[in-house]
Amino acid sequence: MIKASRFIFKNGKIVPWEQAQVHVMSHALHYGSSVFEGVRVYSTPDGPRFFRLHCHTKRLFRSAKIHGIEIGYTEEELSAACAQVVRENELPSAYVRPLVFRGYGALGLDPTDSPVEVIVAAMEWGRYLGASALVDGVDVCVSSWQRLAPNTLPLLAKAGGQYIANALARLEAKRNGYAEAISMTSDGTLSEGSGENLFLVHEGTLYTPGWGDSILLGITRESVMTLAQELGIPVVERSLPREMLLVADEIFMTGTAAEITPIRSVDRTPVGNGKRGPITHAIQDRFFGLFDGRTEDTHGWLQDPTTL
Repeated sequence: MIKASRFIFKNGKIVPWEQAQVHVMSHALHYGSSVFEGVRVYSTPDGPRFFRLHCHTKRLFRSAKIHGIEIGYTEEELSAACAQVVRENELPSAYVRPLVFRGYGALGLDPTDSPVEVIVAAMEWGRYLGASALVDGVDVCVSSWQRLAPNTLPLLAKAGGQYIANALARLEAKRNGYAEAISMTSDGTLSEGSGENLFLVHEGTLYTPGWGDSILLGITRESVMTLAQELGIPVVERSLPREMLLVADEIFMTGTAAEITPIRSVDRTPVGNGKRGPITHAIQDRFFGLFDGRTEDTHGWLQDPTTL
């Protein structure tokens, strides 16, 4: 369940959480005409810090461009709104959700006469796949639901409507006793989880599906690739066959919500020795070290909400 905060940014104003309402005839509610982001704020020795806020904002604008949505704010203004919500709610750590959607106007598929609305919410949120998942790992399955094929929907956009397909995969996994699902592409290669990118370790090399494998270009994904290379771990981005799940020494998922979560089994077959592997652990240490001071932020990935 969402833990309510006190305030939300809505169409240029800070309003009480319970007053951030939309009409039931909003276009986005009927047709999924929205784009969104999820951004983490971590508690650090220097206070709360966004992780790569500007990259998330840039991706939000890219998603809006793909779907022909005029946001009505600059990237700088929307990043400032994200920071304002964190400050107003006095959150030492948070999950921040900017959402741009077509509101109450037209009922037909043509959204031209539906006004664009913008909200930013910030709330407390723990480990997406469970408190122990980062160490113990999770059990996943291969979903019977495939990812959308290229040239059906633009999967480089993080758009609300297309996530109904992701929800089907997640529900199927939960129904069958798994924490998460891995989806395949229409060509039969590995794609990603319902809300996470996928990484596999084989004989010391880190592999991840590529741009053409119906994935979202994850910001945590890109960060992990950078950190792995800094650790001297070779990284290969390419299409991968399903059987790689059976021969991989380690598998983990990445995402703003899931962070870096090891996978201990796929379809009840253990991954490696069924425990978090050394490469996964090393990348986790490097990643989470950014937030406790063990890893120097040489890339400028952390932003102070009080300076935006």
